[in-house]
Amino acid sequence: MRRVLLILVVNLLVFTTLFAQYDKQQFFFRGRQALIEGKYSNAIEQFNVLVQLDTNLYEAYFFRGIAKYNLGDFLGAQVDFDRTLSINPIYTPAYHYRAITLSRTGKYDLALRDLEEAVDLRPSYIGLYFSRGVTYFLSQQFEKAVEDFDRFIRRDSKVGDAYLNRGASHLFLGDTLKAMDDYNTAISLNRFDPEGYIRRSRIHIMQKNTAPALEDLTSAISLDSTNTFAFFNRALVRYDNKDIIGALTDLEKVLELDPGNALTLYNRALIRSQIGDYNNAIDDYDRVITINPNNVLAYYNRASVFVQLGRYRDAMDDYSQAINLYPDFANAYMNRSYVKNQLGQFTSAKSDFDIAQKKVREYRSMQSDSVGVSAFADTTRKYDRLLALDADFAKRDFNNELLQYRDVDIRLKPLYKFRPDSERKALVALENRYEDKKMEAFTSSLVMPVSFTSVPPQLPAENQVSYLNETDILLRREKSGPVLFAKALLESGNKQFNTALECYNQAISLEPDQIFYYINRGALQSEMIDFISSMESNVQVLTLDNAGATRAKVKEHVTRSYDYTAAIHDMKRAAELSPEFPYTYYNLGNLYCLSNDLPESIIQYSKAIELFPHIGEAYYNRGLVQIYLQDKEKGCMDMSKAGELGIPEAYSVIKKYCTEESR
Repeated sequence: MRRVLLILVVNLLVFTTLFAQYDKQQFFFRGRQALIEGKYSNAIEQFNVLVQLDTNLYEAYFFRGIAKYNLGDFLGAQVDFDRTLSINPIYTPAYHYRAITLSRTGKYDLALRDLEEAVDLRPSYIGLYFSRGVTYFLSQQFEKAVEDFDRFIRRDSKVGDAYLNRGASHLFLGDTLKAMDDYNTAISLNRFDPEGYIRRSRIHIMQKNTAPALEDLTSAISLDSTNTFAFFNRALVRYDNKDIIGALTDLEKVLELDPGNALTLYNRALIRSQIGDYNNAIDDYDRVITINPNNVLAYYNRASVFVQLGRYRDAMDDYSQAINLYPDFANAYMNRSYVKNQLGQFTSAKSDFDIAQKKVREYRSMQSDSVGVSAFADTTRKYDRLLALDADFAKRDFNNELLQYRDVDIRLKPLYKFRPDSERKALVALENRYEDKKMEAFTSSLVMPVSFTSVPPQLPAENQVSYLNETDILLRREKSGPVLFAKALLESGNKQFNTALECYNQAISLEPDQIFYYINRGALQSEMIDFISSMESNVQVLTLDNAGATRAKVKEHVTRSYDYTAAIHDMKRAAELSPEFPYTYYNLGNLYCLSNDLPESIIQYSKAIELFPHIGEAYYNRGLVQIYLQDKEKGCMDMSKAGELGIPEAYSVIKKYCTEESR
């Protein structure tokens, strides 16, 4: 009997084991099939059951991580890949896919570390070299990217994407010949991929070879009739070839596919005004200004259309608005002078003409200006050329809205700096007082009340004029650092950037160890650069598009970049002089963010918070950067803290990015 019972128990255990094993295989099959079919939520459900059945089943975590990745949950994917490797530290695919996930969030150093580990484990797996090449490219290590794509191509020479990526790396290294060779090879391997033609056309455009550029863009459009970037670039080529009708047709196609594309509207307005279609040109400028009410060039060029129509008062209003937005715009003064003459306002016209001439003289004496803002005083420049690239196109490939400030609710909180105020008051960070004896002594030495804040206080115009007169009188007697600093505050408030910059320079030469001079000069230089970059709407975009596999394309947009080095240098100098002052690090966070060094911006915001945990703006901006990098969990936690510290806009961001609907 006992023997029979033993046999029954053994048989039952065997049957149970087989049944459990069968269940696991079924869940694995269903989960992997759901992945193949793109049913990622369903795949997660299957793998959830598996990890409940066996918490040490590392492959279940791995495949669930892939499903989360494809749903955009990069934080969740990374957690699952972490768990996979904690169970099986030599599972190469987990290192590989965790690296891809880290690349998507801009953590290139960590991604490269994972890829190095994966290569050590499986040096013969060539897909690792492809992914590492992409990561090197995204981290702008182009020579290393070329080396890895070389390794991949030696083992698999039939993958067009590898040549596209190596060609992009060569292009960023300035070798157009090798880039062209790679693009030619990519096209020969896959003649039905529009990307190769688009990239090759850009080299032709750079080399002024418009005929082959036009041919390539037409080929790309024939393969993808919804590619707005191809239509837009073909419009530029056609325009250069004097094919105005063709250019307008392509721009209209872009607007048919993307009606809110401000850059296309702006370019179409320019062309329409050039061919005499003035009323439609005005309509386009109206739409551009509705989208971006601070677009100086839209006002400036719309004014020229009003002049052509004899609508001089409208033209004067637009030139005035351009001048209000940028007071150093010499051409706007010159043109407004002409319009005022037409209206019989001769005295005022003479005043505008004199101001324009003064701006030109200042420009010529400051052509070594590292920031470049004074170029708006260059009357030889033309401001009616077509612009080549804008964030509107970049957003089709990369969600860059947080850094382009296209939505008022998700704009970075501004830099902290001293600003003129109507009365003297102590520094208050929300409901918490920040005390600093150096700052108290400094503010008390100034000839007027100031506030150290990120938000401009309301200063009556009569106070502004009074303070400016007082500083001018004092400076005629004797130049001193505090008075020069005060004058710089007032001039920058009037957007007289060059004058303000010179005042800061003189103040620093008199007192080279005064921390607050460097903070405000750095903030001013940043504002000057921001203005110019907003006018030219340039953005550099690098994207990693990975469709659940190991191969990806790198899409490059070659654009002008803006150098915040001088502003960063000033903030770093301030940090050296007073390393315990938290707002310097907050400002550095903003400057690194504007420089597209997002990991460093997080480090700087964190330093500011560590020194003074009540800076709501630091939590807010760090949260924006983390959400932008798809690190929503940390970003949303920061937003919650920012709201707690009195930043009301934080709750709009939480609603948009941190609710279940937004995930």
